[in-house]
Amino acid sequence: MKTTIIAACCLALVSVANAWVAPYPSVVVKPQSMSQSRLYQSVYANKKPFPRQVTAICNDKLGCDPYDPEGSEYCTTDEPVAGGLKRTLRLATLFTLWYILNIGYNIGNKSVLNALPLPWTAATLELFFGFPYVAFLWSTGLRKTPKLSLGNIKTLSSQGFFLAATHVAGVISFGAGAISFTHILKATEPVWAALLLAVGFKEFLPIPVYLSLLPIIGGVGLASLKEVSFTWLSFTAGTLSAVTSATKAILSKKVLDGKPLGENLTPANMFAVLTILGFLFILPASLLIEGPAAVKTAWAAALAAGYTQLHLLKLLSVSGFLYYLYNEVAFLALSEVAPVTHAVANTVKRVVIILASVLFFRNPVNKLGMIGSAMAILGATAYSVIKKNEEKKAAAALAQ
Repeated sequence: MKTTIIAACCLALVSVANAWVAPYPSVVVKPQSMSQSRLYQSVYANKKPFPRQVTAICNDKLGCDPYDPEGSEYCTTDEPVAGGLKRTLRLATLFTLWYILNIGYNIGNKSVLNALPLPWTAATLELFFGFPYVAFLWSTGLRKTPKLSLGNIKTLSSQGFFLAATHVAGVISFGAGAISFTHILKATEPVWAALLLAVGFKEFLPIPVYLSLLPIIGGVGLASLKEVSFTWLSFTAGTLSAVTSATKAILSKKVLDGKPLGENLTPANMFAVLTILGFLFILPASLLIEGPAAVKTAWAAALAAGYTQLHLLKLLSVSGFLYYLYNEVAFLALSEVAPVTHAVANTVKRVVIILASVLFFRNPVNKLGMIGSAMAILGATAYSVIKKNEEKKAAAALAQ
């Protein structure tokens, strides 16, 4: 009963937040191919191409990812938004709600996996439970319904696939290890993004950006070395979640730029569409890997361990709704903050989730693991801040 009441309260708060915040502007993505970028460079630099590092950082800025507010490549605004005390109170409320929903989802997801060790099934159901929420918003006219052609869906399919892959890999890591360890592994996303840009697109970032990656790598190494609940499955799945998240962000910039994506595709609507596509991608794999027989066996074992049918259904449904709601609130909270605020907010979120999970599940943490965790999290923050500063320098160089 308490779980249901909490979920209902969260849903009500998100609905109020949606009404409180101005509607999202539609995202307009300008064409930005490599050939266009080089042409712009030649014009602005008297036909003298910029160094490869400047090319990469400028392309990266012009094609940031507007569809993953918690990612290191999310589009942020450099311009302060007016609003005074009212805006401050609104953002404070949204950030608080975002953290609470995030904690609720992480603890709820781990509780589901403790009761039912079926990560593929859990991840699939979590992607599904956003459907009723967005269906309500679209059917009532509270949010404009996206209009997509078959071509638009094909274009977005890769994004849906990598969203599903990121989610299921994270859930597998949660189930095989500690929540705190998975979040440390997810902090390596900038490392994989830089590597994928260099290997896949021959684009290289400035030296200061690469130096900011060293604390992340060293911190994850220390945290892994002394992680009490370390398993190779958790490590591999958590790392894979970071890799697929980085891939999704890069493809968003490299593949989607300049292509028609449909109508009414605000960032929140885009997340809804990608969630639906992700569910459709993951469902066949889930049925193949964890079919009805495996689900029936795990369900029977949970009942034998003392869980009730109603309790299991509540755990699954609340975890699914919280997954969607915390992402929804992330768009509301992070849509109008500056780069540094975005980086700090993500850092605080990781710290809050780690502390909450350690306290709730009483996971043992040693001193070296704490140092490694702090290094990785602060390194991810430094990466975001330094990268934004380099983007500003590159933009100023192009304008000269």
